[in-house]
Amino acid sequence: MAVNSAKVKRRKLRFENLDELLDELTRIEQADSLGCLQVIGNWSPGQILSHVAAWIEYGWIGYPIKPPLFIIRWMMKLMLGKYLKSGMPSGVKIPGVKGGTVGQDEVPMTHAIARLRTNIQRLKSGERSRFDSPAFGPLSHEDRIALNLRHAELHLGFMNYDLS
Repeated sequence: MAVNSAKVKRRKLRFENLDELLDELTRIEQADSLGCLQVIGNWSPGQILSHVAAWIEYGWIGYPIKPPLFIIRWMMKLMLGKYLKSGMPSGVKIPGVKGGTVGQDEVPMTHAIARLRTNIQRLKSGERSRFDSPAFGPLSHEDRIALNLRHAELHLGFMNYDLS
């Protein structure tokens, strides 16, 4: 039975930079190897990590969805500052997209985490995106990093562990 992810109590994460995100990935790997990684919500660890990796990667390879109507893009652009500062809401579904989003491929966690690390390194290197966000339009490199950090906070918050 599907969980309403908008109502699930998840970890509140805040990454100030890409290195903090990479550190969290190391902790997730440790938790998985110790058998103490738990997921709340509807996706497996591989799906969560694959989804976050995919949305970073789409800036270089192109987005598999069409931009929403102009009025929606205009509203999303107005919300960008709030999302960059306060984080992204959970439970949002992209209209007209099967399952509400893309990129949540069911892959082994090791594959997904390697892909995510590769894409984080590309962001860290300063490689500029070739494609604009379908929802927010053109973004500065700094805003693109911040938006991907907020996106990672949202989804990695559905993964719990205790390494103590």
